Amino acid sequence: MRRTLPPLNALRAFEAAARYMSFTKAADELAVTPAAVSQQIRSLEAFLGLPLFRRRNRSLLLTDAAQACLPYIREGFERFAEGLDRLQVVEDGGVLAVSVAPSFASKWLVPRLDGFAARYPDIDVWVSAAMELVDFQRDNVDIAIRYGGGRYPGLNVERLLTECVFPVCSPQLAAGEHPLSTPDDLRYHTLLHDDSSLEDASCPSWAMWLKAAGVAGVDGSRGQHFNQSSLAIEAAVAGRGVALAKSALAADDIAAGRLVKPFEMSVPVDFAYYLVTPESRARLPKVTAFRDWIMDLAREGVTDCADPFAA
Repeated sequence: MRRTLPPLNALRAFEAAARYMSFTKAADELAVTPAAVSQQIRSLEAFLGLPLFRRRNRSLLLTDAAQACLPYIREGFERFAEGLDRLQVVEDGGVLAVSVAPSFASKWLVPRLDGFAARYPDIDVWVSAAMELVDFQRDNVDIAIRYGGGRYPGLNVERLLTECVFPVCSPQLAAGEHPLSTPDDLRYHTLLHDDSSLEDASCPSWAMWLKAAGVAGVDGSRGQHFNQSSLAIEAAVAGRGVALAKSALAADDIAAGRLVKPFEMSVPVDFAYYLVTPESRARLPKVTAFRDWIMDLAREGVTDCADPFAA
Protein backbone atom coordinates (compact mmCIF):
# COMPACT_ATOMS: atom_id res chain seq x y z
CA MET A 1 0.00 0.00 0.00
CA ARG A 2 1.35 3.44 -0.95
CA ARG A 3 2.41 5.47 2.08
CA THR A 4 2.21 9.21 2.55
CA LEU A 5 5.69 10.64 3.08
CA PRO A 6 6.59 13.82 4.94
CA PRO A 7 7.82 16.85 2.96
CA LEU A 8 11.31 16.44 1.55
CA ASN A 9 12.51 19.78 2.95
CA ALA A 10 11.58 18.68 6.45
CA LEU A 11 13.56 15.46 6.04
CA ARG A 12 16.54 17.40 4.69
CA ALA A 13 16.42 19.76 7.67
CA PHE A 14 16.25 16.83 10.11
CA GLU A 15 19.16 14.97 8.46
CA ALA A 16 21.38 18.06 8.42
CA ALA A 17 20.51 19.03 12.00
CA ALA A 18 21.17 15.47 13.19
CA ARG A 19 24.51 15.40 11.37
CA TYR A 20 25.72 18.66 12.89
CA MET A 21 23.65 18.47 16.09
CA SER A 22 23.05 22.14 15.44
CA PHE A 23 20.18 24.03 13.83
CA THR A 24 22.55 26.91 13.02
CA LYS A 25 25.07 24.77 11.11
CA ALA A 26 22.24 22.92 9.34
CA ALA A 27 20.82 26.29 8.31
CA ASP A 28 24.18 27.35 6.87
CA GLU A 29 24.35 24.20 4.76
CA LEU A 30 20.76 24.53 3.53
CA ALA A 31 21.06 28.30 2.96
CA VAL A 32 18.09 29.10 5.20
CA THR A 33 17.70 30.64 8.68
CA PRO A 34 17.93 28.63 11.91
CA ALA A 35 14.31 29.55 12.54
CA ALA A 36 13.35 27.92 9.23
CA VAL A 37 15.19 24.74 10.22
CA SER A 38 13.44 24.74 13.59
CA GLN A 39 10.07 25.16 11.85
CA GLN A 40 10.80 22.27 9.47
CA ILE A 41 11.76 20.04 12.42
CA ARG A 42 8.55 20.95 14.26
CA SER A 43 6.46 20.18 11.16
CA LEU A 44 8.19 16.79 10.82
CA GLU A 45 7.62 16.01 14.49
CA ALA A 46 3.95 16.94 14.06
CA PHE A 47 3.69 14.73 10.98
CA LEU A 48 5.27 11.76 12.79
CA GLY A 49 3.55 12.41 16.09
CA LEU A 50 6.70 12.10 18.17
CA PRO A 51 9.69 14.25 19.15
CA LEU A 52 13.01 13.94 17.31
CA PHE A 53 15.27 16.10 19.47
CA ARG A 54 15.68 16.74 23.17
CA ARG A 55 16.69 20.33 23.77
CA ARG A 56 18.91 20.70 26.86
CA ASN A 57 20.35 24.12 27.63
CA ARG A 58 22.18 25.01 24.42
CA SER A 59 22.72 21.47 23.14
CA LEU A 60 20.66 18.99 21.15
CA LEU A 61 20.19 15.28 21.68
CA LEU A 62 18.48 12.82 19.38
CA THR A 63 15.59 10.84 20.77
CA ASP A 64 15.69 7.05 20.54
CA ALA A 65 13.17 7.15 17.69
CA ALA A 66 15.28 9.68 15.77
CA GLN A 67 18.41 7.59 16.21
CA ALA A 68 16.56 4.53 14.90
CA CYS A 69 15.27 6.17 11.73
CA LEU A 70 18.23 8.43 10.88
CA PRO A 71 20.33 5.76 9.04
CA TYR A 72 17.42 4.97 6.73
CA ILE A 73 16.82 8.63 5.94
CA ARG A 74 20.51 9.14 5.17
CA GLU A 75 20.48 6.06 2.94
CA GLY A 76 17.43 7.46 1.20
CA PHE A 77 19.22 10.71 0.35
CA GLU A 78 22.22 8.72 -0.91
CA ARG A 79 19.90 6.74 -3.17
CA PHE A 80 18.35 10.00 -4.39
CA ALA A 81 21.82 11.22 -5.31
CA GLU A 82 22.58 7.96 -7.13
CA GLY A 83 19.34 8.19 -9.05
CA LEU A 84 20.04 11.77 -10.13
CA ASP A 85 23.59 10.76 -11.02
CA ARG A 86 22.27 8.00 -13.27
CA LEU A 87 19.77 10.40 -14.82
CA GLN A 88 22.56 12.84 -15.65
CA VAL A 89 24.69 10.05 -17.13
CA VAL A 90 21.85 8.89 -19.35
CA GLU A 91 21.27 12.50 -20.39
CA ASP A 92 24.93 12.73 -21.42
CA GLY A 93 24.26 10.03 -24.01
CA GLY A 94 27.27 8.29 -25.51
CA VAL A 95 29.97 10.46 -23.91
CA LEU A 96 32.30 8.50 -21.62
CA ALA A 97 34.37 10.66 -19.25
CA VAL A 98 37.69 9.06 -18.25
CA SER A 99 40.03 10.60 -15.67
CA VAL A 100 43.63 9.40 -15.95
CA ALA A 101 47.12 10.42 -14.88
CA PRO A 102 48.86 12.49 -17.58
CA SER A 103 51.77 10.11 -18.26
CA PHE A 104 49.54 7.06 -18.56
CA ALA A 105 47.20 9.04 -20.82
CA SER A 106 49.90 10.15 -23.25
CA LYS A 107 52.13 7.06 -23.26
CA TRP A 108 49.57 4.25 -23.02
CA LEU A 109 45.88 5.12 -23.24
CA VAL A 110 45.58 7.74 -25.99
CA PRO A 111 47.63 5.77 -28.57
CA ARG A 112 45.18 2.87 -28.13
CA LEU A 113 41.88 4.77 -28.20
CA ASP A 114 41.40 4.23 -31.94
CA GLY A 115 40.80 0.56 -31.11
CA PHE A 116 37.99 1.49 -28.73
CA ALA A 117 36.46 3.87 -31.29
CA ALA A 118 36.51 1.13 -33.90
CA ARG A 119 34.74 -1.32 -31.61
CA TYR A 120 32.27 1.20 -30.12
CA PRO A 121 31.73 3.99 -32.68
CA ASP A 122 28.67 5.32 -30.79
CA ILE A 123 30.66 6.09 -27.62
CA ASP A 124 32.70 9.30 -27.57
CA VAL A 125 35.55 9.27 -25.05
CA TRP A 126 36.44 12.46 -23.17
CA VAL A 127 39.85 12.14 -21.49
CA SER A 128 40.72 14.35 -18.52
CA ALA A 129 44.41 14.10 -17.59
CA ALA A 130 45.03 15.01 -13.95
CA MET A 131 47.09 13.78 -11.01
CA GLU A 132 44.48 14.61 -8.38
CA LEU A 133 41.96 12.03 -7.18
CA VAL A 134 38.66 12.61 -8.93
CA ASP A 135 35.37 13.56 -7.29
CA PHE A 136 33.04 11.51 -9.49
CA GLN A 137 29.90 13.47 -8.70
CA ARG A 138 31.41 16.96 -8.82
CA ASP A 139 33.53 16.30 -11.93
CA ASN A 140 30.94 14.14 -13.72
CA VAL A 141 33.52 11.40 -14.43
CA ASP A 142 32.45 7.86 -15.32
CA ILE A 143 35.68 5.95 -14.72
CA ALA A 144 39.21 6.73 -13.54
CA ILE A 145 42.56 5.03 -14.08
CA ARG A 146 44.85 5.60 -11.15
CA TYR A 147 48.42 4.56 -10.29
CA GLY A 148 48.72 3.73 -6.62
CA GLY A 149 48.14 1.17 -3.91
CA GLY A 150 44.58 0.33 -4.93
CA ARG A 151 42.88 1.55 -1.75
CA TYR A 152 39.95 3.73 -2.82
CA PRO A 153 37.18 3.26 -0.19
CA GLY A 154 33.57 3.28 -1.33
CA LEU A 155 34.42 2.70 -5.00
CA ASN A 156 34.66 -0.29 -7.34
CA VAL A 157 38.36 -1.04 -7.85
CA GLU A 158 39.98 -3.48 -10.30
CA ARG A 159 43.69 -3.97 -10.93
CA LEU A 160 44.48 -3.14 -14.54
CA LEU A 161 48.26 -3.46 -14.91
CA THR A 162 51.11 -4.31 -12.58
CA GLU A 163 54.34 -2.40 -13.02
CA CYS A 164 58.08 -2.86 -12.99
CA VAL A 165 60.96 -0.46 -13.58
CA PHE A 166 64.09 -0.78 -15.72
CA PRO A 167 66.68 1.48 -17.40
CA VAL A 168 65.95 2.71 -20.93
CA CYS A 169 67.79 4.94 -23.40
CA SER A 170 67.89 5.74 -27.09
CA PRO A 171 69.56 3.14 -29.37
CA GLN A 172 72.13 5.76 -30.43
CA LEU A 173 73.12 6.42 -26.82
CA ALA A 174 73.38 2.72 -26.00
CA ALA A 175 75.79 2.11 -28.88
CA GLY A 176 77.56 5.49 -28.85
CA GLU A 177 80.94 6.68 -27.63
CA HIS A 178 80.49 4.89 -24.29
CA PRO A 179 78.35 1.81 -25.05
CA LEU A 180 76.12 0.54 -22.27
CA SER A 181 77.44 -3.00 -22.00
CA THR A 182 77.19 -3.30 -18.20
CA PRO A 183 75.61 -1.18 -15.46
CA ASP A 184 79.11 0.17 -14.64
CA ASP A 185 79.00 2.05 -17.95
CA LEU A 186 76.31 4.33 -16.51
CA ARG A 187 79.12 6.44 -15.03
CA TYR A 188 79.58 7.98 -18.48
CA HIS A 189 75.93 8.96 -18.97
CA THR A 190 73.40 11.43 -17.59
CA LEU A 191 70.84 9.88 -15.25
CA LEU A 192 67.21 10.92 -15.84
CA HIS A 193 65.03 10.90 -12.69
CA ASP A 194 61.25 10.41 -12.55
CA ASP A 195 60.31 12.21 -9.32
CA SER A 196 56.64 11.25 -9.67
CA SER A 197 57.60 7.80 -8.37
CA LEU A 198 58.71 9.10 -4.96
CA GLU A 199 55.35 8.28 -3.36
CA ASP A 200 55.94 4.55 -3.95
CA ALA A 201 58.61 3.42 -1.50
CA SER A 202 59.07 0.18 -3.46
CA CYS A 203 59.97 2.06 -6.67
CA PRO A 204 63.78 2.26 -6.88
CA SER A 205 65.59 5.55 -7.27
CA TRP A 206 68.78 5.57 -9.29
CA ALA A 207 70.79 5.33 -6.07
CA MET A 208 68.85 2.23 -5.02
CA TRP A 209 69.06 0.66 -8.49
CA LEU A 210 72.82 1.21 -8.75
CA LYS A 211 73.40 -0.30 -5.31
CA ALA A 212 71.25 -3.34 -6.15
CA ALA A 213 73.13 -3.78 -9.45
CA GLY A 214 76.46 -3.74 -7.60
CA VAL A 215 77.67 -0.48 -9.15
CA ALA A 216 80.03 1.59 -7.00
CA GLY A 217 81.50 5.02 -7.58
CA VAL A 218 78.47 6.49 -9.42
CA ASP A 219 76.51 9.33 -7.81
CA GLY A 220 72.88 8.19 -8.11
CA SER A 221 71.54 11.67 -7.33
CA ARG A 222 73.16 13.47 -10.27
CA GLY A 223 71.37 14.16 -13.52
CA GLN A 224 68.10 15.72 -14.61
CA HIS A 225 64.80 15.50 -12.72
CA PHE A 226 61.23 15.45 -14.06
CA ASN A 227 57.88 15.60 -12.27
CA GLN A 228 56.13 13.27 -14.73
CA SER A 229 57.13 9.86 -16.03
CA SER A 230 56.38 10.77 -19.64
CA LEU A 231 58.84 13.68 -19.52
CA ALA A 232 61.67 11.44 -18.29
CA ILE A 233 60.87 8.93 -21.05
CA GLU A 234 60.78 11.65 -23.75
CA ALA A 235 64.15 12.90 -22.53
CA ALA A 236 65.51 9.37 -22.92
CA VAL A 237 64.04 9.10 -26.44
CA ALA A 238 65.79 12.37 -27.31
CA GLY A 239 69.13 10.89 -26.22
CA ARG A 240 69.57 13.13 -23.20
CA GLY A 241 70.43 10.28 -20.85
CA VAL A 242 69.25 7.02 -19.27
CA ALA A 243 65.90 6.86 -17.46
CA LEU A 244 64.41 4.42 -15.00
CA ALA A 245 61.10 3.81 -16.77
CA LYS A 246 57.87 2.04 -15.89
CA SER A 247 57.25 -0.89 -18.20
CA ALA A 248 53.75 0.09 -19.38
CA LEU A 249 54.78 3.66 -20.16
CA ALA A 250 57.91 2.68 -22.10
CA ALA A 251 56.35 -0.27 -23.97
CA ASP A 252 55.36 1.56 -27.17
CA ASP A 253 58.67 3.40 -27.50
CA ILE A 254 60.55 0.12 -27.05
CA ALA A 255 58.34 -1.63 -29.61
CA ALA A 256 58.90 1.21 -32.09
CA GLY A 257 62.67 1.15 -31.58
CA ARG A 258 62.83 4.62 -30.06
CA LEU A 259 64.08 3.15 -26.78
CA VAL A 260 66.09 0.08 -25.83
CA LYS A 261 66.69 -1.75 -22.57
CA PRO A 262 70.48 -1.81 -22.22
CA PHE A 263 70.25 -4.27 -19.30
CA GLU A 264 67.78 -7.10 -18.69
CA MET A 265 67.02 -6.02 -15.15
CA SER A 266 63.42 -5.31 -14.18
CA VAL A 267 62.40 -4.46 -10.62
CA PRO A 268 58.71 -4.99 -9.69
CA VAL A 269 57.03 -2.24 -7.64
CA ASP A 270 54.09 -2.28 -5.24
CA PHE A 271 52.00 0.31 -7.04
CA ALA A 272 49.86 -0.65 -10.03
CA TYR A 273 47.27 0.84 -12.37
CA TYR A 274 43.67 0.47 -11.23
CA LEU A 275 40.26 1.02 -12.80
CA VAL A 276 38.11 2.99 -10.34
CA THR A 277 34.36 3.57 -10.74
CA PRO A 278 31.53 4.69 -8.46
CA GLU A 279 28.84 2.10 -7.78
CA SER A 280 26.22 4.28 -9.49
CA ARG A 281 28.06 4.08 -12.83
CA ALA A 282 29.78 0.70 -12.73
CA ARG A 283 27.02 -1.13 -14.63
CA LEU A 284 26.30 1.50 -17.27
CA PRO A 285 26.73 0.00 -20.76
CA LYS A 286 29.33 2.56 -21.85
CA VAL A 287 31.37 1.95 -18.68
CA THR A 288 31.25 -1.85 -18.96
CA ALA A 289 32.20 -1.55 -22.66
CA PHE A 290 35.28 0.52 -21.78
CA ARG A 291 36.13 -1.74 -18.87
CA ASP A 292 35.98 -4.91 -20.99
CA TRP A 293 37.99 -3.33 -23.80
CA ILE A 294 40.79 -1.99 -21.60
CA MET A 295 41.01 -5.16 -19.50
CA ASP A 296 41.47 -7.15 -22.74
CA LEU A 297 44.29 -4.80 -23.72
CA ALA A 298 45.90 -5.16 -20.30
CA ARG A 299 45.86 -8.96 -20.56
CA GLU A 300 47.52 -8.77 -23.98
CA GLY A 301 50.20 -6.42 -22.69
CA VAL A 302 51.36 -8.38 -19.62
CA THR A 303 55.14 -8.09 -19.22
CA ASP A 304 57.68 -10.10 -17.27
CA CYS A 305 58.41 -8.13 -14.11
CA ALA A 306 60.42 -10.74 -12.25
CA ASP A 307 62.83 -9.29 -9.71
CA PRO A 308 66.44 -10.05 -10.83
CA PHE A 309 67.80 -8.98 -7.44
CA ALA A 310 65.62 -11.38 -5.45
CA ALA A 311 67.46 -14.08 -3.53
